[in-house]
Amino acid sequence: MAYFEGCVPETVSCGGDLPTGSLEERFGRPQGNGGELDKSTKSLQSEMESGSRIEGFRFKESDWDTTHWQNNLRVIWNIFQVLSYHEESLFLSDCSNSPPGFTLLQLLTSDVTYPIPPTCIVMNGKLYLSSSKYRGMARFGIKSRPNLFQHGPCNNGNYRGLYDYDDAHCLFSDFWPPSATSWVDRCQSWPKPRIVHDIVRNGCHCVAIGHKLGNHYNTEWRISFSLAEQILVNSMNHCQFLVYGLLKIYLKEVINNGLDDKDKLLCSYHVKTAVFWMIQTNIMPFWCPENLLECFWLCFKLIIKWVYQGYCPNFFISENNMFLSNIHGEAQQDLFTRLYGLYEKGLASLLHSACIGSFVIKMLFIPGGIICTNDRKLISEIRFDAEVSEEIQISSLIPTKDLYHCLKALHTVEQIRGLCLTEYQAGLLQALTVHILQGTAFVLADMYPNRGTNKVKFITDKISRNMLKLTSKFGFISDMLYFAIFYYKTFRWIEALSVLEITKGRLAQPYLMYDNNVNKERYIEAVGGLSWSTKIRKALAKDVTLHNDIINIYINELVPEQQNCMQNNETLVSIPPFVLLHMLEVLCYKHIDIRRAHTALYDLQVLVQYNREGYIDDAYKDISWQILGICQQVCGNLQAALDSYHQSLQQYPNHQIQTATEMRIRDLLQRFQ
Repeated sequence: MAYFEGCVPETVSCGGDLPTGSLEERFGRPQGNGGELDKSTKSLQSEMESGSRIEGFRFKESDWDTTHWQNNLRVIWNIFQVLSYHEESLFLSDCSNSPPGFTLLQLLTSDVTYPIPPTCIVMNGKLYLSSSKYRGMARFGIKSRPNLFQHGPCNNGNYRGLYDYDDAHCLFSDFWPPSATSWVDRCQSWPKPRIVHDIVRNGCHCVAIGHKLGNHYNTEWRISFSLAEQILVNSMNHCQFLVYGLLKIYLKEVINNGLDDKDKLLCSYHVKTAVFWMIQTNIMPFWCPENLLECFWLCFKLIIKWVYQGYCPNFFISENNMFLSNIHGEAQQDLFTRLYGLYEKGLASLLHSACIGSFVIKMLFIPGGIICTNDRKLISEIRFDAEVSEEIQISSLIPTKDLYHCLKALHTVEQIRGLCLTEYQAGLLQALTVHILQGTAFVLADMYPNRGTNKVKFITDKISRNMLKLTSKFGFISDMLYFAIFYYKTFRWIEALSVLEITKGRLAQPYLMYDNNVNKERYIEAVGGLSWSTKIRKALAKDVTLHNDIINIYINELVPEQQNCMQNNETLVSIPPFVLLHMLEVLCYKHIDIRRAHTALYDLQVLVQYNREGYIDDAYKDISWQILGICQQVCGNLQAALDSYHQSLQQYPNHQIQTATEMRIRDLLQRFQ
C-alpha cells in the first residue's frame, strides 16, 4: 500500500494549463494517524507484483515484490505530454544533472509558495519531489509489523516464514523514457516486435532511490523497468529460462557461498541482465536444451568480462553502469579473482552446488542425460515437489467468503480446464479447485443452519458432503481434515472420528512429504516419477487454512482466535495438520468417550511440547500452543491450559492472536478466584 500524504492533490486541472492555487490548498499535510489515507485516496492506488516468485521460481529464498503508486500522479518526459492529462498531478523528468538511469522530478506548478509540501524541496526556484522524503513518508504510513525494515527504496519483511517480500513505493509514467529509445532500436532479433510494442506501450516507473555517487542522492529517482523485465522473462523459451534459473542457483550456492552480506557484490539482477544481453546478441536456434550448459557458460563469461572491465550496462539504458557504485577498486579485484578461479575449474565448478550437482553429473557423463523439465525448474524432484506444495499453500487465497465468490471462482476454473495445461499447471488447478470446493461446501452449510425447510437443509447438507468427499479424494491428504471439521460442526462425531482415523493412517505413511520433512528414499520409491496430480493425493500434506472472513463455519472453539486475526488484518489461520487432527479427536471423543479424549490430548501434548518429527514450524508454534491450551481447558485441566496459553504468548506472534490468548488467560484466572 502506497502512502503519499503531503503530496497527493485531490483534483488538479492540467488541461493545457499548469495547476493553479496555493500548494497548501492542493497538497494535504500528514495527519497524526500513522499516515493512514482516507478511503477516497486509497481508491487511487495501483500495485504490481514482481520478484522471483512472479517470474516462476520457487526456491526457498525466492522473494515476492510489490510496487505501489498513486494513479493521480504521473511522470512525463517532455512538456508536450501535459496535453494527455486532465486531473492528474504531473512531474516533469529532469535528467540533465543525474547519472544515466536516474532523474529529478520537477512538480509542474505555476508558482512556488510556502510552506513547502513535506515531500518536496526547492532547487533553483523550482519545486522537486524528494525521493528520500517520499520514502520516509511511505515508511511513516506503514503500520508497525514484526521484522519490517528499510531496504533501499523498499520496506522489507517476511510472510509467515514462507518467503521474503519487498514493498516499493514509486511513481508511474505512461510514456517510454527518451533515454531508453536506443533499446527499441537495438531490438532486431529479440524480443519480437509485438513484445517490444507492448513493453513501450506499458511505460515505466520511477522508484524512490537516488544514485549513491550522484549529486542529488536524496532527491533523485531511479528509472525502473520492472514491468518490462517481467514481460521479457515470460517471453523466454524453455532453455533460456533454465539458464536464468541455473545462474541464480550458481550465484547463491557457488559464487556467493560463504560470503557475508556486505561482500555479496553480485546480485540476481546482474544475472538477469547478463541473460538478457546474451539472448539478444545470439541467434535464437542457439538456445536449445542441447546447448544448455554452453549457454550457461557464455553468460558466466560475460559476467566475468563485466567485472574485469568494471562496467555492467543496464539492458534498457546501456549508459547506466550498474557496477559504478559498489564494484570498483579492491572489491572489484577480489571479485574478479574469485570468478576467475571458478572459470579455471570449468563446468566442474557446478558440482559445488548442492542443489544441482547431481544433475550436472548426468548432463556431463550420462549419454542422452540432458534434463528437460516441463515445469521450468532445474531442481531435484523432491525439492520441486516441496516448493510446489508450498506454492499451492500460498496460492490458496481465492475468496470463498460467500456463494457469489465461490461460483465465480468455479466458473473461472471451468474455463481454465479447457486450456492446454502442463502437468504442473494441471496439478495446481486441481489443488485450487479442491480449495474452492471446500469453501463452497462450508458456505452452503452455513446458509441454512437454523432457517429454511427440512428439505432445503437436507439438500444443502448433501451437496456440502458430496463436495467434501470430492476434495478428500482429489486433494492433499490433509484436505480430509476439512471433512472431519464439517462432521464435527454438524454434531456427527462418530463420522468425524471415522474420517480422522483414515487421515491418521495416511499421514503416518513413511513416504509422506509435509513442508520440508520427507524420507527421500521412501518418497522416491513410492511416488517417484508419478504425475504431480497423483503425488498430491498419495503422498503430500499441507497446513489447514481457516479463512477469517467466514469465521463461524469452522470450529467454534477457534472463533476468538479467528476474530483476533481478522482485527489484525490477517486473512487466515494456518494450522499444522497433525495438530488439528489431535484437536478434532479431543473435541469429538469428549462427547463419546472421555477416556479416549484424554488419550488424544496426551498425544497432542507430546507433539506440541517435544515436536520430535519437526512437524511444527516455529511460525506455527503460537497457534499450536493455543490449541493445546484450548483442548486442555475443554478436558478440565485448567492449570495446564493456563501454562499452555502463557507458552503461546512467548512464541513468535505469527498469527496475531495475543489478544485472544490474554482473554482466555483472564477467564481462567477468574475461575481460580
